[in-house]
Amino acid sequence: MLPEMDGFAVCRQIRQGSAPGHDVPVLMLTARGELSDRVVGLELGADDDLPKPFEPRELAARLQTILRRARPVAAPAAAPAAGLLQFDGLLIDLDRRAVQRLGQPVNLTGTEFELLLLLARAPQRVFSRGEILHHLRGRGADLYTRAVDLLVSRLRRKLEPLACIKTLRHAGYALALAPAVA
Repeated sequence: MLPEMDGFAVCRQIRQGSAPGHDVPVLMLTARGELSDRVVGLELGADDDLPKPFEPRELAARLQTILRRARPVAAPAAAPAAGLLQFDGLLIDLDRRAVQRLGQPVNLTGTEFELLLLLARAPQRVFSRGEILHHLRGRGADLYTRAVDLLVSRLRRKLEPLACIKTLRHAGYALALAPAVA
């Protein structure tokens, strides 16, 4: 309902990298409150979606959460000194927040990067949807768990042809790649 183009088109343009700052966090604040519209926004790469009417405190909390996730996170002591996580066909540079698949750069949203990092720091460990939501949103949130499924689906598409993320039915998701041998 924007004057020149709708919010979906704006989000799509930002995420395709045709606009400067294609990795900028995106919160869709919309009058479209239907579940299908919110899901489309998340599938297009929005980090969060808040339908109108909303409470100003909720908006502020969601913005703080998105901005917290967008800031580079200090690497834990368990991470390699070089700030790299290496797997068969996948390289994650913690310092630059960059990902390479089979030697090619992959553009990820802040949320996609955080999900991949969560899985990569504990390969083969199964994370439930609730654990993933808590990690990404900072709380149990009032979000539907389908948002995690959509996020995993987007990340899988971007990392193809690697079969990085395995689904364990009724349990959650895990990184399926083996760490690269030095």
